[in-house]
Parts: sequence; structure tokens; C-alpha cells
Amino acid sequence: MRKKKAIFFAAIGIVLVVGVLALLKVLQIRAMIDQGKKFVPPPETVTTARATSQQWETSLTAVGSLSAVQGVTVSAELAGKVVEIAFHSGATVRKGDALLLQDTSTEEAQLPGSQAQTELTRLVLERDAKLLPKKIVSQNDYDTAAANHMQARSQENNIRATIGKKTIRAPFSGRLGIRQVNVGQMLREGDPIVTLQSLDPIYADFTLPQQELGRLHQGLPVRVTCDALPGVTVNGRVTAINPIIDADTRNVKLQATLENPGERLRPGLFVNVAVGLPTRRQVLVIPTTSVLYAPYGDSIFVVLDDPNKKGGKVLRQQFVRLGEKRGDYVAVVSGLKGDEEVVSTGAFKLKNGGAVVVDNRLSPSFSMTPKPENN
Repeated sequence: MRKKKAIFFAAIGIVLVVGVLALLKVLQIRAMIDQGKKFVPPPETVTTARATSQQWETSLTAVGSLSAVQGVTVSAELAGKVVEIAFHSGATVRKGDALLLQDTSTEEAQLPGSQAQTELTRLVLERDAKLLPKKIVSQNDYDTAAANHMQARSQENNIRATIGKKTIRAPFSGRLGIRQVNVGQMLREGDPIVTLQSLDPIYADFTLPQQELGRLHQGLPVRVTCDALPGVTVNGRVTAINPIIDADTRNVKLQATLENPGERLRPGLFVNVAVGLPTRRQVLVIPTTSVLYAPYGDSIFVVLDDPNKKGGKVLRQQFVRLGEKRGDYVAVVSGLKGDEEVVSTGAFKLKNGGAVVVDNRLSPSFSMTPKPENN
């Protein structure tokens, strides 16, 4: 009986100990929760910029591609064997430079005989010309001598032309592509040898909707950007407008001429084109780094005075609709008022209602025409 009482009291003691431990743990967890609710994270340090109003020229945007002012695949005019290649792939050549020589041994062997025949017919013609007034030769004999001389000259010139055509020369100045022939190779008429492109200046070909035709004319400024040259804008002018509207797309084709002194732009490159119009419009701009891009919408963080803390700053996340980008700036179509202060860097680490400290000592400089080394 005593043994059963001892076991009973021991069980009660264990239950009491477990209950006390559980109560202590519950109190600890509640204290941690209360402490977490009262915890205020330290303010984030950010840089800011003011939303400013600027005048931007109105522009029409399009996508296009580049093409050479002059571009051709140099080919063989006549069949023959390659005996010498006088160029290197990718080299710059001038108009008239020899590129390739074909075998002309047969023509050169025929040329002296043709020259001798030309000289002989010339002498016969000169002799008949002296004898014709004296009626020693007939008019028919003189005409035959003249025809024979012309035929001999034609044959000689034909041989010389064949020799000349077997020396392939650059038709204009430009940059060569990759060589497509080898020494000793037999070329047929029209076989490609190498591409030749004139790269400075260069054309940008693009299309715009037909409803914009009334605002277009030659001489309008053009700005071209591409992924191959990030941060670089190439300027040019509209130099041609196709007089025919495409019946399938109802678009008009335009061509702009761009300066390309460093030959950084190449034919076939995909580009973004902006055609500047004379009219200008007022836009509200902020740095592009202020925007937090997301699938559900783009947003920015506006910096406001904290009503609960004197001198403090808090954030308000604001969704905005964006417009055109130029340089380091982007136009805000709606969602923001002028002169509001927005976070310019580090938006990805912020949250709505968070406290911040503004420190613009490390703020990057923003420009409408940034240089690549600053991006």
C-alpha cells in the first residue's frame, strides 16, 4: 500500500515539474513575441533625387537594322585558276587595289600575235591609203584593209580586257570580310571571293506607321542605340523616305545616315531608332535607378517626413506608369507629382513605411548623355 502511495506522489511531482517548465517556456515565448512586436529596425541609409520637370523633344521610336552605304560580294568575272591572293581577311582597302590574280598565261601568249596582226593591218591600211588616190588600189581593197585593221585592234583589245578582268580589284574603298578562296582553286564565273563593305557612313533602315507620314521629312535628327554598344547613342539624319507605303503593313520605310568613324556599327546590326520631331513636350523625370521593376507593376519609394519622429524620414511605395527613357532618366507618365523626393539607389532593399536616413554624399551623378565608363 505504501509502495503505491509513493508511486502516486512521485507521478504527481513529475506532472508538477513538467507543468512548471511548460509554464516558464510559454512565458518566455510570450516575452519574445512582445519584444519582437516592439522591435523597430534601424533606418536604412539611402540616396535621393527630386522629380524634376524637363522639356523633351517629341520623338517617334522604331526598330531597324543597319546596312552599308556600299556593300558587295566581290566575285570572279571570268573562269580561271587563282594564282595569287593580294589581301588579308578583314583588311581595309582603297578603290582599285588588287585583290586577286587569276592565271592569264594563255592570254599573255596570244597577245604578241594579236599585236603583230594589228601592226600588219595598220601598215597595209596606211599603204592603201596612199595608193587609193592614184587609183592603184580599188576602193573595195581599201575598205577591206580598214576593216581588217579594226578587227585586229578589236581582237587585241579583247585579249587585254580578258587579262584585266582576271585581276580582281576593289570596286570602292571599304573593309573586306573573310576570304572565301584559296590559291590554286579553279573559279567559275560568278564564284564569290570576299565581301566588301563601306562602313563610314552607314545606313539605318526602319519603318514607321503611315499616320506619321505628315510629320516626317528629310533632315530630321535620328538617335540610334543598340545592345552591341550599351550606353552609346549614335546621331544621324533622315536622308530618304520611301515614296511607296507597304500595302501589307501600312508602314513607310525610312533611311537615316549615321556617322561611323570607328566602324563600331556593322551592317545587319539590330538597332533602336528614335526620330526627333520639332515639337517639344513637358515631362516629369526621375533617375532610372529609382524604379523598382516588378511583373505586377513598376514602383518607386517617395521619401516623406515622419509624423511620429521629429527629423525622421519614412517611405511610401508608389506605383507609377513610365514613359520614354533617355540617358540616366526615365519619364513618369502618372503616379508622381513634381518636386517630390524619391529614393535614387537601393530601392530593392526597402519596404513601404520603412524608416530611412538620407545621405547624398555617395549619390551617383545622373546625365542625359552618360558615357560608357560611367554606367
